[in-house]
Amino acid sequence: MKIHTIAVMGAGAVGCYFLDGLSEKFGENLWTVASGQRAERLKRDGLTVNGRRLALNVRTPEEARGADLLLVAVKYGALKPCVDDIEKVVAEHTTVMSLLNGVDSETVIAERIGMEHIVYSMMKIASERKDNEVVFDPEVTQGVYFGETDRGDSGINAESGESDGRGRNADSGESDRRIAAIAEAFEGTKIRYTICDDIIRDIWFKYALNISKNLPQAMVNCGFGAYTSSEYVAALSRRLEEEVAAVAKAKGIDLSDKNNAAGKNSAISPKARFSTLQDLDAGRHTEIDMFSGAMMRMGRELGIPTPYNEFTYYMIKALEEKNDGLLP
Repeated sequence: MKIHTIAVMGAGAVGCYFLDGLSEKFGENLWTVASGQRAERLKRDGLTVNGRRLALNVRTPEEARGADLLLVAVKYGALKPCVDDIEKVVAEHTTVMSLLNGVDSETVIAERIGMEHIVYSMMKIASERKDNEVVFDPEVTQGVYFGETDRGDSGINAESGESDGRGRNADSGESDRRIAAIAEAFEGTKIRYTICDDIIRDIWFKYALNISKNLPQAMVNCGFGAYTSSEYVAALSRRLEEEVAAVAKAKGIDLSDKNNAAGKNSAISPKARFSTLQDLDAGRHTEIDMFSGAMMRMGRELGIPTPYNEFTYYMIKALEEKNDGLLP
């Protein structure tokens, strides 16, 4: 099992990390999946990452069919509309890694293509998107975490973390070869990667980190340093994290290890503004449905109150309406 061709769907910060990091090794075998006007724009303008312009090999989903590895890096709001295109790319042998934040994107994709194609993964990158350029610090970027799982799906629709038999191929040797093939593809490139023993737990640690550090600063409109300089911002962060931990515990996922790397930020400037605040700054809609929206749904299913996430959800939705000019 060897990866010869890689397709990247989504050319935001995460997609650019891979398009930049894999370009030298894979060359013409690294494809940017897009269609219509977006494809024409990417062909014409390319992308700029840390000041370096990338010339892209743009393919439609039909042209990219049969890629050995598909990396899905679209925004959460675009995921369901993109499932048709994902299905067009995936052939029998294709492995799919969803690099979205949150805990349910793999389930959404697998409902169409089957869980047997999925390798669970997550990203740790602090980046900023300005127009057609993505900027990130390679020295503090942890990169991609991935691994196989026996838990079944990521838990958003299940009431426990127990396996439903879909998380790992029946042939564990095949699973091991698949992970080894992905690692070999990333080896010798600028991509940093970590193979996880319990990727579902690590995804939930990252989810808790996103909710507790991404969202309070977006409501207050402040930099990352507020979590240490303000007892009130810190309290909001702590309450949101506690709700995630309670829901995770009900699903059999233990988030008590405070040293887990997936649940920690890298060294970040006190002025750093994370993705939700960046979206609001730019007048874009956020991924709040993936964060607090999903927490509210899971809390209702499990009978666990999530009042801080509910307040955060309504607040950020109101800020989106304000950006849209819908509030007087």
